[in-house]
Amino acid sequence: MRLPAPFHRLLLRLATAWRQRAITLKAASFALVGVVNTVVDFGVFLLAREFFRLPFFIDLFDRVADACRCGAAEKLALIPANVVAWAVAVSGSYVLNSLITFSAESGRQLRLKSYLSFVASGIAGLIANTTTVYVLSYFISEVAAKLCAIAASFMVNFSLSHFVVFRTRRPQTE
Repeated sequence: MRLPAPFHRLLLRLATAWRQRAITLKAASFALVGVVNTVVDFGVFLLAREFFRLPFFIDLFDRVADACRCGAAEKLALIPANVVAWAVAVSGSYVLNSLITFSAESGRQLRLKSYLSFVASGIAGLIANTTTVYVLSYFISEVAAKLCAIAASFMVNFSLSHFVVFRTRRPQTE
């Protein structure tokens, strides 16, 4: 059974776009991978936030807050909680993006150099994420601040992943 010509052409265009990994398809794939990583990031963040609010850490953060006059201990606990959550999520993100989103560019290979480059570029996203969650937590709920932080870091991370980490490399001539 043959599809009508308009549907056949549409399928061919979609298949070509998928093979060529058009930026919109990459962004959609990156977003889907991001949903998985967001669940991981958010879950680890909530657990780590409670961990860093144990009395030992709160006492430590109280001393830090007094010394630097930089906020309340409960708010300072958000910073290491966010860093721990990010560290767990960035590793999963690298694996999934190497194998799915940027598979054509990575050759579906996990490489230490690429991982370190991904982590280094992800630090910009971490800074955007942590700054957003910390600052907004003074104006909106911490959960809402974390959601805004995830959106901010998505924009930074996709841009750096697409244009720096997994950029299309020109074939080497001999």
